[in-house]
Amino acid sequence: MIRWLSCLGLLAVLLTPSPPEAAGAAEAGRLVAITDQDYDNASAARIRLMDPAVANWNTAAAQKWTWSPTNSNGFSGLTSAWGLPSDVKLRMKSGAYVALVTDSRGLAGLISYPAGQRLWATNVGSANNPHSIELLPDGNVAVAASTGGFVRIYKASQGSASYIAYPLPDAHGVQWDPARQLLWVLGGSKLAGLKLSGTPANPVITEGPVITLPTAGGHDLTPVLENHDLLWVSTGSTVYQVSKSAEAVVASFDQAGIKSISSMPNAQQVRTSPKAGCRTTWCTDTVNFAVPAATRTLTGAEIYKARVWSSRYE
Repeated sequence: MIRWLSCLGLLAVLLTPSPPEAAGAAEAGRLVAITDQDYDNASAARIRLMDPAVANWNTAAAQKWTWSPTNSNGFSGLTSAWGLPSDVKLRMKSGAYVALVTDSRGLAGLISYPAGQRLWATNVGSANNPHSIELLPDGNVAVAASTGGFVRIYKASQGSASYIAYPLPDAHGVQWDPARQLLWVLGGSKLAGLKLSGTPANPVITEGPVITLPTAGGHDLTPVLENHDLLWVSTGSTVYQVSKSAEAVVASFDQAGIKSISSMPNAQQVRTSPKAGCRTTWCTDTVNFAVPAATRTLTGAEIYKARVWSSRYE
């Protein structure tokens, strides 16, 4: 929850539907979604859609939408796989907005946006630690699990929890590339492009280009919006820009401990990194912006990732 809002103020935020302008702002990439974990109270963890144009994130005006799995929105039997949300993305499916979420306690889900109703979901398993998720053009869903060491292609298009898998130690990222028709996956120092063939009911994975990063600990993988050739990649010690066409690192930035990095269409960067005093060694209450620089703080939050809220793949 937004920790210090009054009960009435918080209730108003939670019960107010997303305003019509939020969809347009989302598509333009002007809003930022955060995965607000709560290590000690799983039911309090939330996806929060925040407006960087509002300087004080501790006000109701800053929060445009919030979500967590409940029995009423279709997640009966899966709420125990929630509490440490690890990724969230906005996409389009059949002409409508959808959101994808993963949680380190096991949940992987596809929901309607902004209604938040379950469209597809499964429990990947807390022992596998799902870290990232992507919607594929055929309606299937890709999930990267770090401890499990794999990327799975779930047959969500069939309403199924069955899958095929690609082994990838320390798998942390998945990102679809519409121009090259590849699924880029990140694990350790390996960035690979997977070719998907077959049918939605019987997909086939073939490994394509493989890029070895200069450093290990690959963590986040997102597009550089407005430059269809570039990807953001963060590792334990460095942030890279990778050219998909050149299949090579083309820029590097000495930035350690970046848990998430993405960029808005105007090239402003959005980053999170652990902050001293937060409940876990990986969380923060602050989202950092660069070019131009700014910060936004949600007092008491346990933020893991921040995502530019846009349905575009690149």
